Amino acid sequence: MLTNTAGQGFAEAMLQDLSHMDRITQLQDEIQQLLMIMSNSIAYLTSRSNFVQVSPDIPITKQRNPEKYDPPDVFEANKKELVADLMVKAKQVEYLINSLPEPEPEEEQAKRLAALEEEMQVANTEYIQAVNRAKNLHAQVKEALLSILSDTDADLVAEYAG
Repeated sequence: MLTNTAGQGFAEAMLQDLSHMDRITQLQDEIQQLLMIMSNSIAYLTSRSNFVQVSPDIPITKQRNPEKYDPPDVFEANKKELVADLMVKAKQVEYLINSLPEPEPEEEQAKRLAALEEEMQVANTEYIQAVNRAKNLHAQVKEALLSILSDTDADLVAEYAG
């Protein structure tokens, strides 16, 4: 019979690991969203802005069609909104990173893994014993059924012969 203690530590470790994995998955999703916001921001900033002279030595040689860029006030408002979106998402990523557990020291991790290995070996031994017991019970039931059937067959043969 499987003992509850052998599986208990393993189950607790699994639940803790799953909780950490959920946070890591959330973090992955948030980082992906942050990258998407960054990509969309760069695409907007490069496609919807007009050319501006940044140096008096370098003249602007090309102008965009006014339909292809936003007016300065709209562009500034959109820029502020993009920055706000980036900041919110960055704070969410930072929060998730801070909620992750501290890395476990190698020595403690090695001890925990050794304990889990030992628990797994105990559970495996108990499992093998249970399987062997089931096989023995199966053999006993099979033998009993064969005995009953052969006795019944012998009785039937004697009854018909007699």
